[in-house]
Amino acid sequence: MLAHALLLAAAVATAPPTMRLDYIHTGNSAEEHFVLDGVALEGPWPGRLDRLIDDTNLGQYLFEVLDRKTNRLLYSRGFASAYGEWETTPEAKTQWRAFSESLRFPAPAGPVQVVVKKRDRQNAFREIWSQIVDPAAPEVDRSAPPAFKVWAVMKNGEPRDKVDLLLLGDGYTAAEMEKWHSDARRLTELLFAASPFKEHRSAFNVWAIDTPAEESGVSRPSDGIWRRSPLAAGYDAFGSERYILAFDNKRLRQIAAAAPYEFIEIVVNGRKYGGGGIFNQYATVASDNAFTPYVFVHEFGHHFAGLADEYYTSDVAYGPAAERLEPWEPNVTADPKAARWADLIAPGTPLPTSWPKEEFEKEQQDYQAKRHAIRAEHRPEEEMEALFRRGMELETKLLGAGPYAGKVGAFEGAMYEGRGYYRPQSDCIMFSRDPVGFCAVCRRAIERVIDLYATGK
Repeated sequence: MLAHALLLAAAVATAPPTMRLDYIHTGNSAEEHFVLDGVALEGPWPGRLDRLIDDTNLGQYLFEVLDRKTNRLLYSRGFASAYGEWETTPEAKTQWRAFSESLRFPAPAGPVQVVVKKRDRQNAFREIWSQIVDPAAPEVDRSAPPAFKVWAVMKNGEPRDKVDLLLLGDGYTAAEMEKWHSDARRLTELLFAASPFKEHRSAFNVWAIDTPAEESGVSRPSDGIWRRSPLAAGYDAFGSERYILAFDNKRLRQIAAAAPYEFIEIVVNGRKYGGGGIFNQYATVASDNAFTPYVFVHEFGHHFAGLADEYYTSDVAYGPAAERLEPWEPNVTADPKAARWADLIAPGTPLPTSWPKEEFEKEQQDYQAKRHAIRAEHRPEEEMEALFRRGMELETKLLGAGPYAGKVGAFEGAMYEGRGYYRPQSDCIMFSRDPVGFCAVCRRAIERVIDLYATGK
């Protein structure tokens, strides 16, 4: 704690405080609304002060911070949200829901206007909400950060110069703190064993906060298990038994305020396969599954770089796209000529690019039926892991064969749909559990985000 306090004290001299705007995001599939839920000041801003404007064009949403006197753009970031995912589910067609969300930016010297924009049907950002924020207003929460233990899993420099990743454990009791520390270190090593994180390890800091729970594990509603955990993370988000989210965003942000961070990974203490990732919000993973390494890196790809799911044969909570708009995610396209990554395609590669699609889909029918049966019958996790291993062995062999395996092209099948969307390579960690890592397009997208947040790589 002393070392952390000295770190924060040193940063105060050069960085403004962090301002957090909390709001309620509510609506249904036809309309959405925003309601202010509070403004708070956190510790020193952990990011670069020379890369305040986001030029990546990532995110379903974008927020901008404008100086009220000059209308000058002070800060911007693209993001996605749990609400943005939920509004595509069947439930959103029949009822309203509300989600807690937050925006974080360097605290301004005077009043600002925070503008939230969303992509329209032409993929352009359009304003959907605006809120004036005065940092001198008495209602701004200036309370001290919570007194949790913060420790450095890996420190390579000052927060302002590095990408700051915060690991939060959920469902670890006080007696399991040693396990939590071991899990945090193990997951850190897993992330930096994967390219391109491996090559850019020195660009990152990894922090962790100890949040002891009253009970071990987190809620798994479809298994009839409920836990009161510090971050309230749980399975079965949007009806998907493997999807782990933490819907109490304000609680999450208040705890996270104890540490410098730009990205958050929530590690839930348990073995059942699961995880999740929302761009510029947070990612989640179960700690002890045999496929935790895959889930962790895959879901962090969503959270960190806005990467899309490239698979299309597994069940998901979302409905099919009504229109074939070009996705904002950098690793998928509706263009069979794949113009957005054309510079990575070797001359002579056919577009769209052939791959053993029919054979893959036939194998997946049997595979997914067995997967559903294991979950429906609540059979041991060992059986699911064994099924995944058999599937991985078959898929690695199938997708690694053929003249265009390992090459960049336009391979049909992505974004949960077998037709009309294309991925860059036949296999990638965003497509399967196979040990192939990120494809060339995904690696480039990740490196672009690293450059947005880190200096001195």
